[in-house]
Amino acid sequence: MGFDDNALKLVEKLKKKSNSYFVGHLGHEETVISNTNAEILSGYIDYAKKNQVKELYISIPQQEDSSAAALAEEAEKHCIRVNFIAPQQNFEAGFYHIRYIGGLPVLLRYREPLRRLHKQAIKRIFDITVSSLVIIFILSWLIPLVSILIKLESKGPVFFKQLRSGRDNGSFTCLKFRSMAVNEVSDKIQATKNDRRITKIGAFLRKTSLDEFPQFLNVFIGDMSVVGPRPHMLRHTEEYSGQVSHYMVRLYLKPGLTGWAQVNGYRGEIKNIELMKQRVEHDIWYMENWSILLDIKIMYLTLINILKGEENAY
Repeated sequence: MGFDDNALKLVEKLKKKSNSYFVGHLGHEETVISNTNAEILSGYIDYAKKNQVKELYISIPQQEDSSAAALAEEAEKHCIRVNFIAPQQNFEAGFYHIRYIGGLPVLLRYREPLRRLHKQAIKRIFDITVSSLVIIFILSWLIPLVSILIKLESKGPVFFKQLRSGRDNGSFTCLKFRSMAVNEVSDKIQATKNDRRITKIGAFLRKTSLDEFPQFLNVFIGDMSVVGPRPHMLRHTEEYSGQVSHYMVRLYLKPGLTGWAQVNGYRGEIKNIELMKQRVEHDIWYMENWSILLDIKIMYLTLINILKGEENAY
């Protein structure tokens, strides 16, 4: 978006990148973004959504920074990244990260180590290795054992299957051992302390986090990662995306079995909006600071928390 020299240069560079699919050049020469025309802003977002565009590159006059910020915030709600071409003097210092595309500086809102293909490969190999070991050496006997215990106590399926929000706000079927009596509000009401829907074996499974172990199957097939932001119910994503700033940024990543927010105490019931804000902040920090060593550290801390027993695990 934009028609100055830098924008035109970037167009040519993006066309030549082998790992990019260049969709097109939006806007017109007189003005790309207008402070007084909200329809132009929403039009760009609508176009991006309809064409499954994941990134926008914008070159705009510095006096229109406020409109650019508004566009970036709106795009973020739809998991669309907005990048700014060439330095913009009026943006908050330290608020953006610089990336070079063919020698041309581009300002990024977030640092994302996992955008690099070799780091994605490292994380995926790690996920496949860990999930394979768990499936072979733990789930192979845990599923039959837990299945018998669940069936002995209550009628219904062994697994609880629920649509959750995945990467880029796609949905996937998240697996858990069923820990509640079958009920009609499981997709609407989260578990609370002393929840009467929870069965006896279910209480044990939830307290020890064993109810989450079937999600290693989700990890193996690629819907989830061992470590990442926890997947929320679709209803919660819709609800909190309008209440918590940058909420949808957490969906730039695959959801995880455990995450930085969880090992820092932000797990279980969401009692108020502040708890969700803290989760989002921790998830974004994880995204910007990812390393395979951080994943290993989070797995270790998760194991320690399970062995000690977590107050919010119910």
